[in-house]
Amino acid sequence: MLRRSMENRDAQTRQLQDAVTNVEKHFGELCQIFAAYVRKTARLRDKADLLVNEINVYASTETPNLKQGLKNFADEFAKLQDYRQAEVWRSQRHCYE
Repeated sequence: MLRRSMENRDAQTRQLQDAVTNVEKHFGELCQIFAAYVRKTARLRDKADLLVNEINVYASTETPNLKQGLKNFADEFAKLQDYRQAEVWRSQRHCYE
């Protein structure tokens, strides 16, 4: 009975050690990939901001109807980028918690 109990404990210890090894193996790589993703997304966000600004500049030179349509498009595109930025922040926060 005592031997069986020790074998069970040893098996549980090995299982826990395997789980820790698995986390150590994969978690660092995941965080590095998340960090690269965040950097690329930030650059994309910067380009999107430039695009929104340019659309607004162009809109200011157009007729009232086209101007309104372009401004609406720029506003919606900016909102989409805000949403994507929030997704990145959530991903970052989960990686470092």
